[in-house]
Amino acid sequence: MHGLIDFIQARDHRLMRRVHGWSAPKWIRLWMICATRGGNGWLWQSLGLMLLAFGGEPRFQAVGAATLATAVGIAVFLALKRMTGRKRPCHIEPHCWSTLLPPDRFSFPSGHTITAFACSIPLMWFYPQMTGVLLFIAVSIAASRILLGMHFLSDVVAGAVLGSALGYWAIGVFA
Repeated sequence: MHGLIDFIQARDHRLMRRVHGWSAPKWIRLWMICATRGGNGWLWQSLGLMLLAFGGEPRFQAVGAATLATAVGIAVFLALKRMTGRKRPCHIEPHCWSTLLPPDRFSFPSGHTITAFACSIPLMWFYPQMTGVLLFIAVSIAASRILLGMHFLSDVVAGAVLGSALGYWAIGVFA
């Protein structure tokens, strides 16, 4: 197990050095900053309110499942961050253009990514016509966390897996 963790960390650090040295085009910088800001919670709350107002028959199930998955996801990532204590990439090596401050000290797993997938999966289930947009938003938020130097790739992959699992679990509770 220790060898696997070393293998993952070596690749995480190699990617971090590449990302932190890449002077991304301005449009990518803006997209990543907007995505990460959207992942702070206001986007999901606004979407939930819009669905409650205009979401038709499945609105209560959809918003209930998304809220449950997101709430459990927040509890999970807060506990895991304290347990693992992994430093963020921006605390290890400076980034060449990102000046955002991280919301906390710990990197594993990505809370933004857990929340994005935990919220998106139930909404995609109840509103399949929104799948493309929701998937674009969730993946953009996940990518932004890496490109802004907030997380390692493995933090984001773990966040996507955990968030998706919680989303599917919450669908089972509400469907």
